[in-house]
Amino acid sequence: MKLSPRMIQSMEVLQLPLLVLQEKIEAELNSNPVLELADEPPVAQTEAAQTAPDEESEERELVVREDSDKVEDFQRLENVSEEFENYFEGYSYRPVRNDGEPDRKMEAMQNTAAGDISLHDSLREQWRLVEAAELVKSAGDLLIDYLDDKGYLAVRLEQLQNKDKYPFGLEELTQALRLIQKLEPAGVGARDPRECLLLQMEQFPEDMSFEMELLRNHWNDLLENHLPRIAKKMNATVERIGRAIERMSKLDISPGLSVGRNENHPITADVIVEPDEQGGYQVFLAETRMPSLRVNQFYRKMARDRGIDENTRQFLQKNIRSAQWFMDAIEQRKHTLLRVARAVVEHQKDFFDKGKLYLKPLPMAVIAGKVGVHIATISRAVAGKYMQCPQGILPLRGFFSGGTEDDQGRELSYDAVKARLQEIIDAEDKAHPLSDDEIRRKLTEAGMGRIARRTVAKYRSILNIPTARFRKKY
Repeated sequence: MKLSPRMIQSMEVLQLPLLVLQEKIEAELNSNPVLELADEPPVAQTEAAQTAPDEESEERELVVREDSDKVEDFQRLENVSEEFENYFEGYSYRPVRNDGEPDRKMEAMQNTAAGDISLHDSLREQWRLVEAAELVKSAGDLLIDYLDDKGYLAVRLEQLQNKDKYPFGLEELTQALRLIQKLEPAGVGARDPRECLLLQMEQFPEDMSFEMELLRNHWNDLLENHLPRIAKKMNATVERIGRAIERMSKLDISPGLSVGRNENHPITADVIVEPDEQGGYQVFLAETRMPSLRVNQFYRKMARDRGIDENTRQFLQKNIRSAQWFMDAIEQRKHTLLRVARAVVEHQKDFFDKGKLYLKPLPMAVIAGKVGVHIATISRAVAGKYMQCPQGILPLRGFFSGGTEDDQGRELSYDAVKARLQEIIDAEDKAHPLSDDEIRRKLTEAGMGRIARRTVAKYRSILNIPTARFRKKY
């Protein structure tokens, strides 16, 4: 099977999340001179077909072609996610207008705050002001380069000692490390979590001598949650140990992450679900920020003018077809995404009515059958998309999962079982936390069906819930 370029482009656009699609539109506006922004939603463009010769009309149809292998098209489709990965990193610009109006994007960029300074730049700026011997200063510059993003020194000082390469030795490296550990943020320059916490306690405004003794002398017992053993060794009560642990929990074991630019990308909902007055739900696309496009009428007339140079006319016809295909692909994306979202809401109505415990298993083949498309189209339609609903902003792909049956034969999603497991652990007596086998029995009593103990352990691990011994509170 071979795909036409138009189908390849349609699949690409369908797969793009809203923010990436906006960047894709900006790129098309820059690369295609006949494409422009419309003040109002564009009407159906039927004249574009007249600009293309009859022998090329078949290429405009969404059909399978057999006249070439289109290897490059398949490769382009395979790498579509990587193609637009850099859209979040850079900027693109609309064509420059000559109407005297200010460039809104340029104004926004000028009013945007500068990016945060990185951890290494912050430490170098502080280190520049530290008074120390020249060799110690050089050793400190090297140590800062070896700090990871969390602020830890990832190598031993002995590994950095190289008389043939650096003029300083182990003594200067040790002095430099002590000075770096006094810089901000507190805890930077540590070689392990215990040293990181101790460094922060030394700079803490309140007295933390008891907590420092706890870390220095009873670190292993603390990691194993052996609080009664620690209390006996320190001649203190378990309650005092618990209060010390609570105070230490306010410290940061990754101080370096508090400095530097936050690279988390914003999440924008592609689909919005709202309850209606009839007890159902309204499903519509979030298109408030989606620009409307159209083909420039001046170029369209030029493409039909037989008096224009043939090369110019062919250039315009090619770009008009490309613009029309792109606009059609966007409309197809809207149509497909909306139909998929409505089918998902219809199938998962109990989830929207009652919550996560009522999420049903949903194979993509079920929605593909309802919508009348291939499973691969459903996969591309939900990839990277989010739905805004009364339960929050959720990934659209999260509604598709396998499941099991409860005691009444009703289908239950694996996510529903995880939600029930989380409820059971949240409600347990922390002085006597439940074992995995006890959790399994409670899940069975709650009507979750027969679940193996190893399945409970797997779900607990997925939810980042520790074992009973580490959940115990004294």
